[in-house]
Amino acid sequence: MLLAGCYGPCKPSSLFLADSFSVHFFLFTIKTVNNVKPGHKFQTKILPLSDLQQKVAAWKQAGKTIVFTNGCFDILHAGHIASLSEAAEQGDVLVVALNSDASVKKLKGESRPVNDEKARAMVMAALGMVDAVTVFTEPTPRELIVALLPDVLVKGGDYKVEEIAGAKEVIANGGRVVINPIVEGFSTTSLIEKMKS
Repeated sequence: MLLAGCYGPCKPSSLFLADSFSVHFFLFTIKTVNNVKPGHKFQTKILPLSDLQQKVAAWKQAGKTIVFTNGCFDILHAGHIASLSEAAEQGDVLVVALNSDASVKKLKGESRPVNDEKARAMVMAALGMVDAVTVFTEPTPRELIVALLPDVLVKGGDYKVEEIAGAKEVIANGGRVVINPIVEGFSTTSLIEKMKS
């Protein structure tokens, strides 16, 4: 677990540390959240759809392979990092779409998200492997995927291609779909339960 939802300045002692990898990334996250300033360069990665479409068009024109993935990413953990790293290896540019707070609440329950969409977007944008971050409010990212038409659509989990939102459109446009298996032993829900116990 990397960020468990601090209000005000975060301190390592106030958070649950899952493993040694998390400790190092954790401290980086705390420093980032506590010292972020308006206009910090990683914040320029957080884009509304209209700006993101322009960015993606420019990247495509430059011959870049666009990779798209999405998720709640409420409490970032090593499983997320592994999945995002694998996604980034599928192309040149990684676009991450985050479920909005309202969307997370519908999917996960009234007590979620732990971190609001602004905080989640900021943490995601701070990752070097991520090139752009956007937030979507719809139940699925299908409309966003159709608007961007990435070259590679990456989804984590035990899915069939035909079950993945936007897969049909990406394939019809000449792209491909990659399903990354879930990294065992890491779960936001289980981390929350550990913090409660």
